[in-house]
Amino acid sequence: MPTARETLLEAAHAAVRAQPWTGVRMVDVAAAAGVSRQTLYNEFGSKEGLGAALVSRLVEDFLDGAARAVAESDRKGADPAASCAAAAAWMLRTARDEPIVYAALTGCWGARMPLPAPARHAPAGVLPGEPGALAVALRNRAVSGLGSPGEAGGQPVLERAYEAGLRIALSYVVAESGDPDDETCGRVDEVVRALLESAP
Repeated sequence: MPTARETLLEAAHAAVRAQPWTGVRMVDVAAAAGVSRQTLYNEFGSKEGLGAALVSRLVEDFLDGAARAVAESDRKGADPAASCAAAAAWMLRTARDEPIVYAALTGCWGARMPLPAPARHAPAGVLPGEPGALAVALRNRAVSGLGSPGEAGGQPVLERAYEAGLRIALSYVVAESGDPDDETCGRVDEVVRALLESAP
């Protein structure tokens, strides 16, 4: 059974998908979650606290999803480059479908979105207000999804290759060039493969 916190975050997520964050009212979120407004304030302290918690949750879910995509690809026997391409596909689909994740990846926050917590309050390694730091966190989660570090220089080379590949995919998120999943994943695969092959 979901906790009150989880239920409130689900209600807040539904509310912000239906209207701008500036129009979301705490009383409505509490009612949708089936709890009192006092429970909502006890859990999050303020509307800003609720919004920051929602951003953190969606970013964590995004990072975990990328790691799962890599792990699943790895379990199916894909090599590291193809596994990185799977993480890129996850990033592109999620950024397209989830506006808060898109804002976290691009740093483009607007009135429609709750704002992330200041960096000092963000979960370790997850800085949704800083796209560069988020790209590094994405790389770390993706690499952690691999069963083994592969060859050609081991973990450090693989981390650099994944970061380069995922930043290429991120450029498609920023440029909004339609639905480039296949093309981008092919390029990510090529970049990671070239970096792994050129390693000493």
